[in-house]
Amino acid sequence: MPEFAVVVPTFNEAANIEPLLDALASALAGIDYEVVFVDDDSEDNTAGLVRSIAQTHPRVRIVHRIHRRGLSSATVEGMLATSAPYLAVMDADFQHDETVLPKMLHLLKTQNLDLVVGSRNIHGGGMGDFAAIRVTLSNLGRWLSSLACHTTLSDPMSGFFALSRAYLDEVVRSLSGRGFKILLDLVASSRRPVRIAEIGYVFRRRIRGESKLDVLVGLEYLELLADKLVGDWIPIPYLLFAAVGSVGVCLHLSAVWLLIRMAGLSFFSAQIASSSIVIASNFLLNNYLTFRSSRLRGHKLLRGLVYFYIASCIGLLTNVELSQLLRSSGAPWYAASAAGLFVGSIWNYWVSSVFVWQVNRRRARMYVPRLHRVAAGGPSS
Repeated sequence: MPEFAVVVPTFNEAANIEPLLDALASALAGIDYEVVFVDDDSEDNTAGLVRSIAQTHPRVRIVHRIHRRGLSSATVEGMLATSAPYLAVMDADFQHDETVLPKMLHLLKTQNLDLVVGSRNIHGGGMGDFAAIRVTLSNLGRWLSSLACHTTLSDPMSGFFALSRAYLDEVVRSLSGRGFKILLDLVASSRRPVRIAEIGYVFRRRIRGESKLDVLVGLEYLELLADKLVGDWIPIPYLLFAAVGSVGVCLHLSAVWLLIRMAGLSFFSAQIASSSIVIASNFLLNNYLTFRSSRLRGHKLLRGLVYFYIASCIGLLTNVELSQLLRSSGAPWYAASAAGLFVGSIWNYWVSSVFVWQVNRRRARMYVPRLHRVAAGGPSS
């Protein structure tokens, strides 16, 4: 059994695999280790390359995921796929300094720690030639993380860290598995103070590959924070769905005003036209944001739009009928209106999840046990 496992999530990074293995072999000389690559079915056949290397390289393993995406969930599956008592997580793009890994392992073993974090924000660390906007976003993320994470961390946005198997087993069932920042998830999921040490390292220029930072990554980070703060009471996808609906309300009011003032339409005609536009815009936003993991494309996109129109119309009727019922029963107009809006939004979310984006059906078809063990070159999951 290896003492140390380095988990490396990959996506379209075949060119990095062999250079990274050479770098790890040099850095971890004298340590019994293995490298677990977790690939989300890369178009450049990263999984196939790793599998071929594993045929002659006993330290290399592959977890090949089909129809699943996400850095956090990939990292968790990779950690669960090894029996090593100590684990490390790093990227394949050479921005993390592999020479720090032995120090992380030493601290974990000698100081009885749960986590050792590679930090860019303490002595010995640095952001390298990171663009100013990326530094600003990183600092903003660090400030936001304090809302959900009660342990002091100088770099909660770090994707470079090591942890003990015992700590992973303690928190794994409470992990959200959302977005790209698994470290914050690991720390915020603990019900006790986490024993943490930090080691400074300089964030290096990416040698190959493209940055994963985009609008959706930022959104997923906010989702993770929200899940840790209110996820036990309110489903996070519903919050996104409601947020899209709120944008739709603002768009609807603006469109009605423009159609009446600029186009000279009657109020009734403006309402119909605006509602038709807003339903379509809400559908597209939800397809891109709320249900991005089940995103519809091609002919399924058009079919989904039709279903969404039908669901929205039924939700609107439910909203109106409930509001009128409550108003006739003596409820204040604002309470009746809010109740109707709330029930209508829940209806729209449920119908959209089940019939438009078919979230539950897709999950059932794609189900693979999360706690599987994947041997090097073994069957794909």
